Amino acid sequence: MTIYQKHGKIPAKRHVVFRQPNGEIYHEELFGTEGFSSTSSLVYHLNPPTMVKELGEPFSVRPELAIEENLKALSFMGYDVEPEADYIKSRKVFMFNDDMQIGIACPSSSMNDYFFKNADSDELLFIQKGSGHCKTMYGTVDFEYGDYVFIPRGTVYKLEFNTNETKILFVESHSPIRTPKRYRNEYGQLLEHSPFCERDFKLPYNFETHTQQGDFKIMIKKRGLIYPYIYGNHPFDLVGWDGYSYPYAFSIFNFEPITGRIHMPPPIHQQFEGRNFVICSFVPRLYDYHPDAIPAPYHHSNIDADEVLYYVDGDFMSRNNIKAGQFTLHPAGIAHGPHPGAIERSIGKKETNELAVMIDPFNPLKITKEAMKYEVKDYYKSWHYKSEMV
Repeated sequence: MTIYQKHGKIPAKRHVVFRQPNGEIYHEELFGTEGFSSTSSLVYHLNPPTMVKELGEPFSVRPELAIEENLKALSFMGYDVEPEADYIKSRKVFMFNDDMQIGIACPSSSMNDYFFKNADSDELLFIQKGSGHCKTMYGTVDFEYGDYVFIPRGTVYKLEFNTNETKILFVESHSPIRTPKRYRNEYGQLLEHSPFCERDFKLPYNFETHTQQGDFKIMIKKRGLIYPYIYGNHPFDLVGWDGYSYPYAFSIFNFEPITGRIHMPPPIHQQFEGRNFVICSFVPRLYDYHPDAIPAPYHHSNIDADEVLYYVDGDFMSRNNIKAGQFTLHPAGIAHGPHPGAIERSIGKKETNELAVMIDPFNPLKITKEAMKYEVKDYYKSWHYKSEMV
């Protein structure tokens, strides 16, 4: 984010003596990625952030590969993933490549006995069902249905849920996730033609200093392994912080769609980007208003990118028999477009109430064994005839 934030107590200058009331020095930590050349925050701990008491045996959460090379349109019923009490175990990867992982998490319990840190990836959690709080050293970020929750890599966090079933679409990006450059000026401010602005972001609040010492378990993910660490002090022992790197949330309902007289191309829906992928938000909007406009998307060839659509809610006008929580994957190299009858249905319609998240990776996705458990059989034939596929 390019909104400067300051919470708690910080010294007047960076990297200077900053003493506690008892005379000891607060422990400064620079928190950022991409070396020293990108956004970062300076945080001030009561204790060194290095006080490891114990290290447990790592275990693997690497996805099991089912399909490495794919040129077939596929669909998966992501909403059918069964809940699991443990947050880490509930995270099921469906697709991945060298840039990212995409999956579904259905945790049924809050993270009561441990914290989590992804040392590999920025995380983007889209809340399909449920609500709660993301607790971090920066403060709390509340979330509810329709929210994207962004968590920078390396951030220690704990999720607290208000219900006993939560459904989350998650993206793990091995590069920083940002808003599109074309919507920002040279200073990082969002421009007037951007479909969202700084007011739309839910920033961390309720900053607290935790002084507890004891045994605090942090599950750290690194290169597909989870390392159980026990630290001697609470990971949220900050007295203050400032900077530009921190978690936040954004409601998909605050995305303002761009419309036109004729059908607009998918980049108008873009909300985030990372290395070799973009993420778009499809939201309720007015249809095209040329008298002869065809609101349904035209057929197009996926030559440069796979296309993943995750259907959140509403009637997605270009698809037949699609349910909430369903994935479709249209791989690079073959054309796709509206299902039979969709073009005719769309003519003369004034608006759509569809809600979906689209992820376009520019490198091919691999499919996991977990995803294949929920495959919609013969989805690739669904353009050939008008039949119920699910």
